[in-house]
Amino acid sequence: MTRIDLTPLYRSSVGFDHFASLFDSALSTDKAVPNYPPYNIEAMDEHHYAITLAVAGFSEDEFDLQVENGILTVSGKKQTDEDTRKYLYQGIATRSFERKFNLAEYVEVTDATVANGLLTIQLVREIPAALQPRKITVNTTQEVIEDKKEAA
Repeated sequence: MTRIDLTPLYRSSVGFDHFASLFDSALSTDKAVPNYPPYNIEAMDEHHYAITLAVAGFSEDEFDLQVENGILTVSGKKQTDEDTRKYLYQGIATRSFERKFNLAEYVEVTDATVANGLLTIQLVREIPAALQPRKITVNTTQEVIEDKKEAA
């Protein structure tokens, strides 16, 4: 198993210790990672993302999307067909599936649509105003003393 040494990161950063566990879990996952259904993750711009899963044969009521503790779980369960179809060959998979995606802080699911056999999940990163960069003015000692004299 590959180990990543994050010690240099800890020397100059605070609060990133959860990355170690994230890397460990990503690197120690089972080698037989499920590959169904195939998917894309796309960066639309700096704050908007889309996850698109190829889900031919599923309808919108056969999906379950949940977000819990920063993990988006997408599952699909094909409802049993009482259909009497007799396939000579069935190459379109309609088996149940579950995919999990780790979401970064402040990334929220905004929409999910299914069209043309593709389930598209829209995500946006909305950083609270209190956490966005802000300009800090620097005053000279002389200005502070003069401000205090004027206030008195």
